[in-house]
Amino acid sequence: MSEAAVRLVGLRKVFGSRGGSADDVVAVDSIDLEVGDGEFFAMLGPSGSGKTTVLRMIAGFETPTAGSVHLGGRDVTRDAPFDRDVNTVFQDYALFPHMTVAQNVGYGLMVKGIGKAERRSRTEAALGSVRLQGYGDRRPQELSGGQRQRVALARALVNRPRVLLLDEPLGALDLKLREQMQVELKAIQREVGITFLFVTHDQEEALTMSDRIAVFNQGRIEQVGTANEVYEHPSSAFVAGFVGTANLLQGEPAAALLGDRAPVSFRPEKVRVGRPGGPAAAGEVVADGVVVEVVYTGVASRVIVRLDAGAEVQALVQNTGLAADDAVGRGDRVQVAVSRAHVYGVTTDAPVADSATEVEPTTADRVQGAVSQGGNT
Repeated sequence: MSEAAVRLVGLRKVFGSRGGSADDVVAVDSIDLEVGDGEFFAMLGPSGSGKTTVLRMIAGFETPTAGSVHLGGRDVTRDAPFDRDVNTVFQDYALFPHMTVAQNVGYGLMVKGIGKAERRSRTEAALGSVRLQGYGDRRPQELSGGQRQRVALARALVNRPRVLLLDEPLGALDLKLREQMQVELKAIQREVGITFLFVTHDQEEALTMSDRIAVFNQGRIEQVGTANEVYEHPSSAFVAGFVGTANLLQGEPAAALLGDRAPVSFRPEKVRVGRPGGPAAAGEVVADGVVVEVVYTGVASRVIVRLDAGAEVQALVQNTGLAADDAVGRGDRVQVAVSRAHVYGVTTDAPVADSATEVEPTTADRVQGAVSQGGNT
C-alpha cells in the first residue's frame, strides 16, 4: 500500500497558558486519522468542533500541543508552512485586486523563481484545469464569485502540492452557485488527482463531494466513513442528528415501538404515514399517533407525529399530487411505520429516559429544523 497522504497521530491542541489552568480550551483532543493519496476527504462538524484547527496544524499555521503530523510519510510537525507540500484555499479567496487573473495564479511560481516561460505554461494549465481558459487578462473584480473561487483554486493547484487544504471555500457563495461549485470541485479533483482535504459545516457539501467523511464533535472524531456509511449507519446520536435529520427514540417510546429501551435512530424519509389500523408490510414496526405539524418544503412535506407512547417522529412525505383524501393535516390520527432494517442503534451521552420528551427536541425546534431543511434533531 502507498504511504498515506496525511497521517495524524495523537494530535492535540490546547489554547491557554503553558502551565495549564482551568481556563485552557482543548480545541483538538487526541485525534488519529489517515487520508489516502488522491482522496477527497471532508472534515465535517459544527463551529468550534476542532476541524479548522486540525487543518491549520496540517498547514503549519498552528503548532500541536501534542502528537504529530505526517505528509507522505514525512514528519512535518515542526516544519514551517512553506516547507510542507500543501497549499490552502480560504473562504475569502485573498486575490490581489491590482493583478490580473494570470498574475494572481502565477504569483507563487514567481516567488519561487520559476522562469517566465514555464510560469506562463503552468499558469495556463492551471486555469484550464478550473475551466477558466481565456480569463488570464481579467481582473478579479471583473469575475463572478464562482470564477474568483476557481482562480483561488488554480493559484493553489499551480504549485502542484501533494495535498490541497480547503477551509470552507464555498461559504461565501449563494445557494445555486454553491451547488454548482460542489459538482465542479469534485470533477476538478478527479482530473488533477491531488488529495483534497475539505473543511465544512455543511452536511450536503460533505455528502455530495467526499470519498470519506470525518465527523467532528467537541475536538474529537465521532465517526469516519463514506457518505453512505455516515448517513445510513451513524455510530452515535450526534452523528445521526448532525448529518441530515434523524428521529431519536430511547426509553419507554423505544420500548413501545421496538420492545427495547436502548437508543435507536431512523431517518424521516424511511417513515411511512398511513391511516390507523392499516396493514404493516413484512419487517415493519408500526405505532399510532397524532399529527402536530405539517411543513411544506416544495418537493416534500415534513409531517411531525406525536406518538401515543410519548415521542415525536418526523416523516418526509413526497408531494406527489395525490387526492385530498390522502393528505394529512394537524390533529389527524395516523399510523407511522418503519422497517426494522432502517432502524439502527446509536450511542448517546444522554441517560435512557422513561419519556422521550426528556431527550427529544420540542415541536418548535423540529419545525425550525424542517423549515431550514437540515437542522439538527
